[in-house]
Amino acid sequence: MCGSCAMTVNGVPRWTCRTHVDKVAGDGAVTVGPLRNLPVIKDLTVDMDPFFDRWTAAGGVFEPTGARDDAVPVLSPGMPARRAADAAIKCINCAVCYAACDVVSANPDYLGPAALNRAWSLVNDVKDGALDARLTAVSGAGGCHNCHSQQGCAVHCPNGLNPTAAIVGLKRATVRAALGRKVR
Repeated sequence: MCGSCAMTVNGVPRWTCRTHVDKVAGDGAVTVGPLRNLPVIKDLTVDMDPFFDRWTAAGGVFEPTGARDDAVPVLSPGMPARRAADAAIKCINCAVCYAACDVVSANPDYLGPAALNRAWSLVNDVKDGALDARLTAVSGAGGCHNCHSQQGCAVHCPNGLNPTAAIVGLKRATVRAALGRKVR
């Protein structure tokens, strides 16, 4: 699952490798275009840099709490935080959700569903040490509170993820952190 074949087919962002022409050609025609919300390099090729820049801005990089020689903590798969991280971790950064998001279209500063989904997975990773910085990053001007919960990201995700649920979790976490004065 590389996700690099993501394009817009008949107005819908999707993986073209898993799109059957006979299922999308309702009137006998198929229109293929580049993903929206990303700069077009040429023809169907888009520049993914803005997508990955937002992923980084949302604190999408794991910051370990331990050193290489420390014992690895044992985590129960049934822990609520582990289950929340598992629900968000299968994103492959294909940008289908980003292309489907109307908030990304309207707000150039919005971090987008994939970046916020990644931040949520790390907020719930007990081995990650950047919780306060990450919550600060996702609560800013282009952060999680901009999401209108329209579910376009969830409807179109080829992996069946629900970034909107992750964003709702981030909204709650940032409000709790702000009340505890951990977020600026």
